[in-house]
Amino acid sequence: MTVRRSTSRHPGMCAVLLAIFLLILGEQVAQTASDYDPYKTLGVGRGASQAEIKRAYKNLAREWHPDKNKDPKAEDTFIKISKSYEILSNEERRSNFDRYGQMDESQPFGQSQHHHGFRSFHNSFYFDESFFHFPRSRDFADSKYLLHHAHFNSDVLPDSHKRPYLIKVTSEWCFACIHIEPVWKETVKELEPLGVGIGIVDLGFERRLANQLGAHRAPSIIGLVNGRVTFFHQAVVREHLRQFVEDLLPHKLVERITDDNYLSYLDNWHVENKPSVLLFDQVPIVPLLYKLTAFAFRDYVRFGQVDQGDKHCTRLLRQFNINTYAPTMLLFKEDTEKPVDIIQARGLKKQIMDEFVSNNKFLQVPRLVNQRLFDELCPVKQFHRRRKYCVLLITGEDQAFLPGNKAFVDFASANRKEVLRFAYVYQRQQQPLCQALRHNQAALSPQVVILERRSQAGKVLYRSVSGGWNGSEEDKYRLHEQLELLQKDPTYLSSDATLPELNNEMAPIFIIQWMNAAYEYILQIYDDLLYSNWREMMPILSLIFSALFILFGTVIIQAFSEPGENKPRQPKPKEQPQTEDDASSRASNASCPPKKDFVEVTELTDITYTSNLVKLRPGHINVVLVLTNASKNALLRKYAKEVFSFSGTQTLHFSFLNADKHCYWMPSLLRSVSDAAESEGQSDDEEEPSDYAGHVLALNGHKKYFCLFRPVFTGDDPNDSSSETSLSSDSRRKSRSRSRSSSHSRSRSHSREDGARPKRGSSRATSIEVHHKLDRLGLWMERLMEGTLPRLQVPAWPSLDETANRDS
Repeated sequence: MTVRRSTSRHPGMCAVLLAIFLLILGEQVAQTASDYDPYKTLGVGRGASQAEIKRAYKNLAREWHPDKNKDPKAEDTFIKISKSYEILSNEERRSNFDRYGQMDESQPFGQSQHHHGFRSFHNSFYFDESFFHFPRSRDFADSKYLLHHAHFNSDVLPDSHKRPYLIKVTSEWCFACIHIEPVWKETVKELEPLGVGIGIVDLGFERRLANQLGAHRAPSIIGLVNGRVTFFHQAVVREHLRQFVEDLLPHKLVERITDDNYLSYLDNWHVENKPSVLLFDQVPIVPLLYKLTAFAFRDYVRFGQVDQGDKHCTRLLRQFNINTYAPTMLLFKEDTEKPVDIIQARGLKKQIMDEFVSNNKFLQVPRLVNQRLFDELCPVKQFHRRRKYCVLLITGEDQAFLPGNKAFVDFASANRKEVLRFAYVYQRQQQPLCQALRHNQAALSPQVVILERRSQAGKVLYRSVSGGWNGSEEDKYRLHEQLELLQKDPTYLSSDATLPELNNEMAPIFIIQWMNAAYEYILQIYDDLLYSNWREMMPILSLIFSALFILFGTVIIQAFSEPGENKPRQPKPKEQPQTEDDASSRASNASCPPKKDFVEVTELTDITYTSNLVKLRPGHINVVLVLTNASKNALLRKYAKEVFSFSGTQTLHFSFLNADKHCYWMPSLLRSVSDAAESEGQSDDEEEPSDYAGHVLALNGHKKYFCLFRPVFTGDDPNDSSSETSLSSDSRRKSRSRSRSSSHSRSRSHSREDGARPKRGSSRATSIEVHHKLDRLGLWMERLMEGTLPRLQVPAWPSLDETANRDS
């Protein structure tokens, strides 16, 4: 019984002890959380501005960074500093902390410090020590990698032009993020020491930044190089992530060097205006560390790699006495036979390589090819002790200037000082700069100028070295003497000027820039299509399909549609010679501007008669001028002038018929019309004229009708003038009825043009001068295009053969 009683009380006592322990521990955690103050951690007041907070954070981060501070507490202190900056740099989190003392945005407003501390303990206990391994909040050590929208655009995005970034997109309740966490940590541990930037974006807190990156789900891994975002789509394995980062880098960063090309590689310094680095290694594959260094300094230094195991590199190894047991780096400048600096170590670290290259990223005497290089070589004076004097040689690029240029390089190598920077410019490439520094001196002679920059706006103090520069010992002595005087007396620079911005000699031409941008854009589209990033591709796809729809729709409509003239027309009664649609279409065609500055007029002969009249396409009209040998030149000039404004119409053709060659065709045509009128019971008392020169016929070969224009005399008396006539009396009666229904002036015009037949006894009608015969042809053409002229039907077109016409 005793044993049973003691066993029954033991669980109760354990539960009480566990509850007491949890309460005490919760109170301690709450007290610890309440004592945490990000303002005290950063050493700023509660009213500090964002600039002061950022400045304090940078100073403390630089001091307590684990890589620089060997204190055992450095890592914990650095994490607290990063967490404090994360809270105070975000205005919303800072406001929540100031009002409620909370540091987590997911906590409801107004909870007390005690509840917040107990919640922190509860989360830590539940997620870290639970047997269920539920997804927990992000690791506190990852806070130094967290990216914010402002920080990303101000720091990370510009820095991506110097090194690639590997960014992980995660969220609080992401189960898949837990699975890739071990691989991610191993990758970060491997790539961060090599110089790869690491970033983490919280999809819940940084939605704006996630949208900018195009990341809409977690987990996602993104590569960022040169401001360009690339998504990782393979299995999350360390080898794949490493290869992904390596593929982000541009190609041809490192050139393969052998015995055959090393001389041309080293001699190319004067063209590229850069030093050259050679890496001797036994590994044939270029190390990622070396590629990252080449990417960071690609604007300053050229990089090459020599495989020590390659049999084509033996001469290189002998010439520079390379130790094959350890990687070796040689850096060359103007002297291609002797390197200016050498490092050799079995395990080359990034810090060593960066320091090695950054200390030698300029030639002994570089050429000023752009403004950025000028700003770095000759910075603006800020303090008296940081004066930088730029010794500038203005020279040319011809062979005659090479001895003087080489002598200047030798002088610079022998007089290297911290306050002096030697450089040269080609006066043909930088004419504005050279004109500002040398006003009254010969433009072709080399000149040395000593200058000191005073402002970013281009203001400088300078002094030209007297005597010019040809590289002689006297010139070197004179330059050395003036440099000594300058260091003793800074007021030695007596002249001032404002320099213009330098031309960028290395900038690619516009077409190359455009092609590179188009290539990157096409790669981005291909990547999005390949991996179905439809959310980002929807605007582009919509634009492409809209353009294709408009293009092909237009082509299909034009291909399957027929011209208005080719459409079959409804049969009309004979008393209705035209329709409103026909008139409107002809009026619209009349408005077409001429496509040429001349009128093509074809002569109707036995060869062209069939194609230009008998077999004329439906809807097309041939306007034929009848002339003689005597009146040919005068009538053709007048005819071309009158019909020029209508020559742009595609359905009109212009021809002429020589009545002297085909004298029976015109009477035969008019007799066929008279015979047709008599057969219908209509009479025509009009006599046929003997001279048809100046008559114009609008012939519709398909429908076998024509409209006739008779020469008209535009003299002083309009009542005696002649006009075109219709051989059908029914047409004359309709014309007169239209004339009576219109106004008085319109009636007179219509009576002259439509049917006012000339008087038989009029002598003026038969004595019209040649250049007056076509005076009214322009008005007649307008009415032809409107479709208001009477149409004369013919049973068949007469032949041009004179014998056939005479027999008929």
